Amino acid sequence: MGAPEISVDLYRDITEFADGTPSWVHSVADVGTNAGLLLFAVLFVAGWWRARGRDARAMGLALAAPFAVVAAYLVSEVSKDAIKEERPCRAVSGAVHIAACPSPGDWSFPSNHATIAAASAAVIVVAWRALAGLVLPLAALMAFSRVFVGVHYPHDVAAGFLVGVVVAPLAVMLLAVVLRPLVVAVRGAAVGAALLGAGPATGGIPMTNLGAGTGPPDPERRVAARAGAGQGAEVTAAEVTMPDVMGGVAGRRGPLP
Repeated sequence: MGAPEISVDLYRDITEFADGTPSWVHSVADVGTNAGLLLFAVLFVAGWWRARGRDARAMGLALAAPFAVVAAYLVSEVSKDAIKEERPCRAVSGAVHIAACPSPGDWSFPSNHATIAAASAAVIVVAWRALAGLVLPLAALMAFSRVFVGVHYPHDVAAGFLVGVVVAPLAVMLLAVVLRPLVVAVRGAAVGAALLGAGPATGGIPMTNLGAGTGPPDPERRVAARAGAGQGAEVTAAEVTMPDVMGGVAGRRGPLP
């Protein structure tokens, strides 16, 4: 596959500008992509820790995030092997590049780095929307850096970014649906609760029956308990109000007319 002429011209403009920047900029750009991916990995761990105190869907999204990124990467890699576009650092005459040109057979379209960065940002936004202002610009900068250092055309990173933001969110939401009942089951065990957390804390007074046993409140047993406590010998089950059933405190009532 040959690169579009407009992308080749833009590639030349960007790499020639990059070549004239200070050496420290070259170093930052060269290592920045991998450093950014490391930051995304840290955010995945932070998302898992945050989800320990949230519901099963939130934990499912946190657990599914890395697998969704892998799914997007596989789509990119399969496309790369099928299209076989040569790297611009070899295909463009007189190309200048900051980073070392990848070896022959490491194809250019789409950009795997751009795909992984965009996919990571996308799944983080799905699970933790407050971080969108951080991760989306970071992913875009990481994608652009692949053109800046001279190893990808602009259309390579644009396509990779698109693959990431489309495939990964779909994959993470589908996987979260599958993982949700598993999260609930695992949290029921002590080891699972230690790993995945117990979920959101529930407030209020738990609804328990008076006396032995478990299950929903029994109005007949509450009536008996009230009668035994001297709250009126003529209290009946029909007199039990919603606060009685829900565990609240009902006011004293007199005999029915």
